[in-house]
Amino acid sequence: MMKTQRPFLSGRTFNLHRLLVFAVVLVFALAVWPSGRLEVAAARADKAAGESRFAMLDGARIHYVNYGKGSEALVLIHGWTCNLDNWRDQFADFAKRNRVIALDLPGHGQSDKPQITYSMDLFARAVDAVMRDAKVKRAVLVGHSMGTPVARQFYRKYPSQTLAIVIVDGALRPFGDKAFMDRLINGFRGPNYQDAVGQMMTAISGPNLSADAKERIKASALNTPQQVLVSAMEGMADPSIWGEDKINVPVLAIMAKNPFYPPNVEESFRALAPNMEFQMWDGVGHFIMMEKPKEFNAAVLQFLDKNKLLK
Repeated sequence: MMKTQRPFLSGRTFNLHRLLVFAVVLVFALAVWPSGRLEVAAARADKAAGESRFAMLDGARIHYVNYGKGSEALVLIHGWTCNLDNWRDQFADFAKRNRVIALDLPGHGQSDKPQITYSMDLFARAVDAVMRDAKVKRAVLVGHSMGTPVARQFYRKYPSQTLAIVIVDGALRPFGDKAFMDRLINGFRGPNYQDAVGQMMTAISGPNLSADAKERIKASALNTPQQVLVSAMEGMADPSIWGEDKINVPVLAIMAKNPFYPPNVEESFRALAPNMEFQMWDGVGHFIMMEKPKEFNAAVLQFLDKNKLLK
């Protein structure tokens, strides 16, 4: 049985605004509000460069885009209220080297949005369903924010299918206790939940995030029902996903430097992932791969080459 970990900031006191901002920066990939144009734009990009497909899981469709062929692939997992369009700037560079798959997690993007519980376990099963549909036997999982606990849950369930994990400003440790998480989630249960998400988005947007990228991120929330985003956040608060079990495959962590991270974040990550390369990037916000795509792509490709992955 997994042991529940103490939160990073046990014993510290912050005002609610800081708590909300820090929690999101550490754990969640955020998006807000909505212009409704993202799904069309994403579909247009899919048709131009990749093959749009659907896998099935429990009677629901899981949308994904495929680039290339092979039994091994780089699988890109987006964060909370986002979709595969977040990885637009990665497709071309990554596909030059190996097969690439990006999916819309259940409840997000072009995937179906049934009235179900959106747990990290469900999302991990969705990744498996996509890999089976695409006939991919093993993968390097790249998880942005919420995509990190999804990738970790996938590794728990399917260790033989996991070659490595890339963490993109995501968490391996729980952020807060139940009382804190309840306060955080309650902000998204009311009728003005989009305002709350919007305030968070403003706080975590980095200096290099273009107006176009901001619009794409914001628009994705329009297609994420409130029930989905609340349930997914509850899934991230589930203590059962924060265990002491080790990650025994190569791990690359690319984190955005911010003043709210605890000073021992690298040490705490390494305790769970002994074979880890840890990078803390300065001058970027939460959406690292969208702010500095070329630098991000180069770092991931270097990690793949160093560990002789997907060759």
